[in-house]
Amino acid sequence: MRQDPAGQPVHWPLGHHPARMACGARATCNNGGMIPGAHVEARWFRSALRRTLHASALGRIVQAAFPRRRVLEIEPLVDGLRNANFKLQIDPKPDWIVLRLYEHDASLCQKELDVMRLAGPSVPTPEILHAEPRGLDEIPPFIVMRYVEGVSFHQLKRGGDRDAIAQAAYAAGETLAAIGRFAFPTMGWLGPGPAVTAPLFDGADPMPRFVDHCLASANLQRRAPADLRDRIQSLIWSRAGQLATLGNEARLVHGDFNRRNLLLRCEAGRWSVAAALDWEFAISGSPLVDIGNFLRYERASQPLAEPHFSRGYLHAGGALPDDWRNLARLIGLTAMCESLTRDELPDDVALELVELARAIVAHHDPQFA
Repeated sequence: MRQDPAGQPVHWPLGHHPARMACGARATCNNGGMIPGAHVEARWFRSALRRTLHASALGRIVQAAFPRRRVLEIEPLVDGLRNANFKLQIDPKPDWIVLRLYEHDASLCQKELDVMRLAGPSVPTPEILHAEPRGLDEIPPFIVMRYVEGVSFHQLKRGGDRDAIAQAAYAAGETLAAIGRFAFPTMGWLGPGPAVTAPLFDGADPMPRFVDHCLASANLQRRAPADLRDRIQSLIWSRAGQLATLGNEARLVHGDFNRRNLLLRCEAGRWSVAAALDWEFAISGSPLVDIGNFLRYERASQPLAEPHFSRGYLHAGGALPDDWRNLARLIGLTAMCESLTRDELPDDVALELVELARAIVAHHDPQFA
């Protein structure tokens, strides 16, 4: 670790590691004026994440978590879109740990801590070693976790080993079923506790009306052509009755159950989930939210995760409604519409979202894998 004896900020080279503890959302961005119905926690993107840590702040954090120990090495984990994450090695303990700083919304530290403690006994999550949900003076809230060795599902998929991908997809389905075993009194946004703090949407036909709000956004209208907007609106409203039935579900939903947030490990010749990362977007709702997220880039013509993912999910006790795949895609389409309303959405991400939306309304495979 490079440290300035004067206590000035220390810069380390940005590194990328197969097993990372960072947010993996691909298509979300910040917007000062939220679309009606979107909770403040939907603001996933932070324009300038911390990639350095003041030496004195690092020392205080380490002393709070591990008295009389010192840092041997520190590396920023660069994939996060909302919170700053650092990989640390401390002396004399040889294990790597992860420091997660909550600079976007202080309350999310306590929420993620509580959700991980709830799910941890039955769902693979990183071990929590220390937490300061209120922070330390000028230091924002933080959690210290044990570093999880593994590769992401995204990386495994790029390797092209179909047997390994099938095993991992089955294990991902089992993990999602375990997440969905936790129930809440009602659906809604989760806060510390974890407890439901507000409904996801209000009133009748909430999802179609929410999509209507999004389609009226100047940002979305600039990014998506009129014919696509009309087809989105027609499709969502045509399935309003089926979508309304999902409002009765109040299960724990990870909220960001994508292929970058699942760490995998091969043990005894079989792939399993080593950890599900980044629980700060957890809600109470339908597991189809997570299913649609995980299968967003799945191609019916060249399936990789399916049917292994859904088989694992059902085998572990999950339940799937009729036409579950299309319903999950519609829920994903709702999230894409909200993302397309954001001010700072990068052009390449906007293009990808538009093409994904076009694939859904046209009932064909996405171009992006």
